[in-house]
Amino acid sequence: MKVDPAAGKLSPVSALVNIPKLITAYYSLRPDPSDPAQRVVFGTSGHRGSSFDSSFNEWHILAISQAISDYRKAQKIDGPLFLGIDTHALSEPAYASALEVLAANDIEVMLADGTPYTPTPAVSHAIIRYNHGRKSGLADGIVITPSHNPPQDGGFKYDPPHAGPAGGDVTSWIETKANQYLRAKLEGVRRLPFSEAAAKSTTHKYDYLHTYVSDLENVIDFDTIRAAKIKIGVNPLGGAGIDYWPLIAEQYGIPLTVVNKVVDPTYRFMTVDWDGKIRTDPSSPYAMQGVIALKDQYDILFACDADHDRHGIVSKTVGLLPPNHYLSVCISYLFQNRTQWNKGLAVGKTVVSSSMIDRVAARADRKLYEVPVGFKWFVEGLIGGKLGFAGEESAGASFLRRDGGVWCTDKDGIIAGLLSAEITARLGKDPGVVYAEFTRELGNPVYDRIEAPASLEQKAALKKLSPADIHAGELAGEKVTQILTNAPGNGSPIEGIKVASQNGWFAARPSGTEEIYKIYAESFLGQDHLKRIEEEAQAIVTDTLARNARAAGN
Repeated sequence: MKVDPAAGKLSPVSALVNIPKLITAYYSLRPDPSDPAQRVVFGTSGHRGSSFDSSFNEWHILAISQAISDYRKAQKIDGPLFLGIDTHALSEPAYASALEVLAANDIEVMLADGTPYTPTPAVSHAIIRYNHGRKSGLADGIVITPSHNPPQDGGFKYDPPHAGPAGGDVTSWIETKANQYLRAKLEGVRRLPFSEAAAKSTTHKYDYLHTYVSDLENVIDFDTIRAAKIKIGVNPLGGAGIDYWPLIAEQYGIPLTVVNKVVDPTYRFMTVDWDGKIRTDPSSPYAMQGVIALKDQYDILFACDADHDRHGIVSKTVGLLPPNHYLSVCISYLFQNRTQWNKGLAVGKTVVSSSMIDRVAARADRKLYEVPVGFKWFVEGLIGGKLGFAGEESAGASFLRRDGGVWCTDKDGIIAGLLSAEITARLGKDPGVVYAEFTRELGNPVYDRIEAPASLEQKAALKKLSPADIHAGELAGEKVTQILTNAPGNGSPIEGIKVASQNGWFAARPSGTEEIYKIYAESFLGQDHLKRIEEEAQAIVTDTLARNARAAGN
């Protein structure tokens, strides 16, 4: 991975996105549905794109909103729809476009009251709360956000009544229908002028802010945080939780300081990421330089991305914790200290998360539930009371209420950040120290993710590999003990391959947007061993794809 010379520095003003130009492009450019790059495409987190390249424009949002309205009708989902937005510049116009269509389809829409922005977990929490105990008239939701993506991007994701990310069957239905509307030049899309939509009797205000914050005491132990009198800092990174943190501090009387109160759609206060782009990625040491610089001023410091579904934890002792490290600490702490939780609750992780999680779960005598990449795979386990904690390597996590009930079924960076304060307060040491103690007992893994080129044909072939296609008997000097193309937890395809030995593993998955594949790798034997795993991983994948291509040609 080549790091841009500007990484970790503030972007020059001349390089910041031109917001008026971005909004003009949203309304003036029309997508060409014959171009795959300009169609509606739902990835793991909804449809994303930029108005500059005609991948996120008014027509996209009108078409998607009508498709969601059609889906609701087909599925007989007739409760309210909870609608939230983040602080990206394209979120506001997309919100207006969506409301125009939803109101025209007579859908009861719940808009934020008290603050213009709504974190992803607050929308999930609202849906869970509304649907609790109901068998009919169920609610669902839309969150308008591209998550931590650059300022010029927009995003639009749908949450069914289970309140988590929609599964592939749902998103493919919506995607297909939306693209039909694009090809038909929006014929069949119902729409009202915004002023009429906003004033319609089906458009309501909902206090996401106070409802979510007032319920936090049922998932976080604020008494322990208050008693310890630790100094807590939070940087919302100009995101959707900007008004949530001051209320949390006030309502629960904890010594929490908001270190950055600026909302600016250019995100000019962010240091740029590894590739020179601005991202509100709280797991990136380059994007988090401004936060890391404050670490000595607080006992614990944390940040969230633009829609507050991801977390970044900064400790006095080690600075920014890699996501896998903090997930391991969370699991150990929660399963020891949530005494009301059912003893049969399992630990949820993705197949590309650290094997340290496996060892921590085993030490806690908890079953491991390993799923493909994407938080949607945890929804059933969280809402069904089978998982106590669910986390993924990209700094996304959620967990149950203190009494073992469901909190939300999407990633929640707010509770992940607050939990780091609870851990520090109760244990008298920050999560960085706790993880270091793990390594002395369970081993000290090193983890990395790299990229390698792959054609469209190779990417498609990589998705279809079976364990029988992998002929390698050793990995970096150790016997191969496991080859996976399906996740052990739920048996779903991982859309790639995972190969493991006693002290290391790699997983290879194709990118959904670029002609590359990603290699995730980890070693418990040090950096040199990790490098060998990465080199052999590329060789194994290259050899397997070439062999299969020759066989197909014959």
